[in-house]
Amino acid sequence: MINVNNHPISEFLEKYFLHFNAASLVDAAKEYENQLEQGSKMLVSLAGAMSTAELGKIFAEVIRQDKVHIISCTGANLEEDIMNLVAHSQYKRVPNYRDLTPQDEWDLLLKGLNRVTDTCIPEEEAFRRLQKHIYKIWKDAEDNNERFFPHEFMYKLLLSGVLEQYYEIDIKNSWMYAAAKKNLPIVVPGWEDSTMGNIFASYVMKGELKASTMKSGIEYMTFLADWYTENSGNGIGFFQIGGGIAGDFPICVVPMLYQDLEREDTPFWSYFCQISDSTTSYGSYSGAVPNEKITWGKLDIDTPKFVIESDATIVAPLIFAYLLKM
Repeated sequence: MINVNNHPISEFLEKYFLHFNAASLVDAAKEYENQLEQGSKMLVSLAGAMSTAELGKIFAEVIRQDKVHIISCTGANLEEDIMNLVAHSQYKRVPNYRDLTPQDEWDLLLKGLNRVTDTCIPEEEAFRRLQKHIYKIWKDAEDNNERFFPHEFMYKLLLSGVLEQYYEIDIKNSWMYAAAKKNLPIVVPGWEDSTMGNIFASYVMKGELKASTMKSGIEYMTFLADWYTENSGNGIGFFQIGGGIAGDFPICVVPMLYQDLEREDTPFWSYFCQISDSTTSYGSYSGAVPNEKITWGKLDIDTPKFVIESDATIVAPLIFAYLLKM
């Protein structure tokens, strides 16, 4: 349990994080808190391999305390939190990953170890341990003429209890389980490029499943548009961890509603913060400064905007600790 009378991390940040990216971190955390206090809701987007980085150890508590109201994540982050839940002991850390030769990398492949920077995901224990169970859920839905989103299938998997026999970490450290318990809205753009997306595609190619059993990215966008419309009365903030499709997909819902549907009373995002190490001058979405988003009809002139140019695996846990008064 969190001791609400003692906040060493929050106090440390306010005392020593005074300039440059450190100050931006504190400013962004304070405004995130202010948004919640004035009744705004918050979207958090997860790019990269934040689940493999075990962000769930703190993000799950953020979910439980209602400090996030909708999530946008890659298919990798959706599944890797569950993989860590059921196969944690089989993960292998490679601290000297910068020194690996092509032969070393090939040897990892032959051992069924798929590397993400310094962490190898055990293919057999992680992917295959889930496969037979998720296939049954996919197949049962299809046999009943039902269709669901990728995250809804994962929620069914977690809440069914079939994975409990494999748990290797405390369930309170799984952000996906925390989200499933609350039935938290999630959008997963580009889910098809994840491992589970690839597996689903293989069943489609073998004629064992229909592609239509899985709801599509367009349906995710229309779902998000409806959710945004229904929940934006007091504002919705946007807290972006990393870049890429996990951030670009959901932030576009505002100009889509305003410009394409001509709903001119659609409010802009009420807050924006991005943790990024992408270079601005390369023309990428990930490297775009917040003011560029004004020109696309995503943010207003007066929207509180923050960029923390640093490592998300360091920054995100610190901001969440501040929000949790740790």
